[in-house]
Amino acid sequence: MDENRAPETYYVYVTSTGLVLDGWPSHVISSCKLDIYTFPFDFQNCSYTFNSYKHSRDDVQLFLLMPVEKIFKKSLEAMTTKGEWELIDMRAEKPVQPFQEEGWDTLIVYIVLRRRATLYVANLLIPSSFLLSLDLFSFLLPPQSMDRASFKMTLILGYTVFLLLMNDLLPVTGNNLPLINVFFSLCLALMVASLLETILITNVLCGSRDFPPLPKWLRILVLKYLARLACMKKSCDKHFEANRSESTFYKNSMTDNAMIDIPKEELVGGSPVRVWGQCLDEMKKMSQDLLAIRHQVEEHFNNDNRTDDWIMFGQVIDRVLFIMYIIFIIVSLSTIMVLWLHLYSLDKRS
Repeated sequence: MDENRAPETYYVYVTSTGLVLDGWPSHVISSCKLDIYTFPFDFQNCSYTFNSYKHSRDDVQLFLLMPVEKIFKKSLEAMTTKGEWELIDMRAEKPVQPFQEEGWDTLIVYIVLRRRATLYVANLLIPSSFLLSLDLFSFLLPPQSMDRASFKMTLILGYTVFLLLMNDLLPVTGNNLPLINVFFSLCLALMVASLLETILITNVLCGSRDFPPLPKWLRILVLKYLARLACMKKSCDKHFEANRSESTFYKNSMTDNAMIDIPKEELVGGSPVRVWGQCLDEMKKMSQDLLAIRHQVEEHFNNDNRTDDWIMFGQVIDRVLFIMYIIFIIVSLSTIMVLWLHLYSLDKRS
């Protein structure tokens, strides 16, 4: 408690019954131990103890001049300035001590305050929820483009600047960490996790040409089972049918266009053997060229099928992580809200 800053007065009030009142005003600044775990929806119960450090109970006894309910009503009328705190209740008690023991007379006053949370909800919680919603809807952007990654990086940068600017509104005193700091840390962690997920999926989709063929067990696990959980079964079935039809068309075309060996001894229309040999050599060269083209086309089809498998794999994983992201956001934010409401109701009852 600070020293008394009120001006000195020399008036004493004497009633007809012989009661003498010394109206000595006091203007002091005191501190209160705060519990900011439920900030900004917190209640504070501040206790003030009045006693004499010089005179014992036999010399000085403390009493309330009027009932505490009346003091509370007058206090509400006297508080003309509506600041951050709202006066909720006021209680008083006087510990009972036996008169045989020496001691000091004590009077304890309890003042219950409630913080006005409108400012913090409008300036802290609602903007954070908007930025987290933007990060959630950014999953609708195509993952193979760089727009999603740059958009998420911009969101993280903007959220970091927002926390730095709003740091003055957060409490810096207290015995424990408030839930609102956990909420902010969770939002930032979710944004960073979504950026890492975008980097992973972009790497899979853009670098799929250099990857080896998709393993069979991974193909079955992701493109069949996880695709059902991600509601992408129809897309995977169309992908399998397209690959099957392309491979069948390729085999049939290569079988129909295969070169047929022609014996050297046969003659066509009585042509000379020398001319026929030259034609046969040219046909052999054409057969080798067609064989080289066939290998290139076969490799091209294999690379395309392998790339399509990895692209489909990346899309399924992206959808699965998006669903997990939504579930984690709902569970974590609901847990924080339930804790806020539960602790708020407990503080209000007490």
